[in-house]
Amino acid sequence: MKQQEPAYILEQILEEVRSTDPVNVRTWFSDLTALSFSGGHLDIGCPDQTKVDYLNDHCLSVFTKAAQKITGFLVSVSFHSIHPVSADSNVFTASLNGLRLHPDYTFDNFVVGPCNRLAHASCIAVSQNPGTVYNPLFLYGSVGLGKTHLLHAVCHASRENNGNLSIRFLSCEQFVNGFISAIEQGRLADFQNQHRSVDVLIIDDIQFLREREQSQEEFFHTFNALYNNRRQIILTADCPPAQLPSLEERLISRFKWGLVARLDPPSYETRIAIVKKKAGLRGIHLPEGVAEMIAEHVQSNIREIEGALTVLYATARTVGQPITPELTRQALGIQQTAAQRTITMADIIEAVSREFDIRITDLQSKKRSQSITLPRQICMYLGRQLTRHSLEEIGGHLGGRDHSTVLHACTKIEEIFKTDEQIRLRIENLTRQLTQKQ
Repeated sequence: MKQQEPAYILEQILEEVRSTDPVNVRTWFSDLTALSFSGGHLDIGCPDQTKVDYLNDHCLSVFTKAAQKITGFLVSVSFHSIHPVSADSNVFTASLNGLRLHPDYTFDNFVVGPCNRLAHASCIAVSQNPGTVYNPLFLYGSVGLGKTHLLHAVCHASRENNGNLSIRFLSCEQFVNGFISAIEQGRLADFQNQHRSVDVLIIDDIQFLREREQSQEEFFHTFNALYNNRRQIILTADCPPAQLPSLEERLISRFKWGLVARLDPPSYETRIAIVKKKAGLRGIHLPEGVAEMIAEHVQSNIREIEGALTVLYATARTVGQPITPELTRQALGIQQTAAQRTITMADIIEAVSREFDIRITDLQSKKRSQSITLPRQICMYLGRQLTRHSLEEIGGHLGGRDHSTVLHACTKIEEIFKTDEQIRLRIENLTRQLTQKQ
């Protein structure tokens, strides 16, 4: 009977999984095949080993529960690669350090914008010519801006370019814990050989090396060994090297030997592209205007965008309705703020120039007198509060100021708020003018 055929059972399992685990559902689930179903065990074939790892790490339990619900028996499930990786390959593997490559985190799935263009380009260059350009490569930025995605993408691309490349990818915590364990077990030489003999060493969140003197000493020598042998080093942190707390100066100076690239929060346009890309990976169809609505609502980082998509998808399936702008507003708690959405930097600059009786050209000039600097900083502050623009884009409207200048201006105005009531009232008046416009 059809109901007992492995292909039919898998089809029903996938439908159940899509309902119960929207976070981990991917479009490539449709490429899964039922290899066999006998003795209470279902073998499922996957396109490659990376996807097997993903399913084992994220979906084994939900697939097993779905299989038991569909069949009515205590069924077990296992995943198998249809194209297994050669046992001779020493490229990045789970047995090496406990991490797995995420199948979504490739260069093709990374949305490039002004906020991350340099970091993206440098990672591509490193994956093509490890150890010869941008060594070390140091990426920094806040949580959820794509650093880990780029690290995985480097591994994916490096494996495609050179299947024999030896890559070691681990978090700073794993490096420290591995070092401590090696000392306790008297296997320090093995630990050093593991890290100093690879072609590419990738360490995520290197800031956690702070206040660990012995681990810093070990990493210092590991860094030197790899660098002197022209092996690639890639590091990430939440701040630039110069701002890393409690790290030895000799380490900080080495982190700056190569290229230091920053990842900023994505602009409105980039967020729209990210929403559409993430929805596409999950097979979620978004009607006209919904991606823009989510991009307007979620402004901080990419992980929150993924969370918003999960909530929206789960809500739509729960209520049995298609995704619409109205359902999106209800699911995400979005309020109608049409007037605020239309505010532009031109509106802000014009309003500030009137309020302070100065020329627009002076606000956009290089002049640094206090009578111009303060209104210019207020423009930057209001731009961050009332528009969709990134810090870089706001600076571009005010004479090409960079990201750090805009960030400093916003911090300065927030401090003035606490001490200067007159300025605070003027800014609040400007905000009312702009938001009540129309």
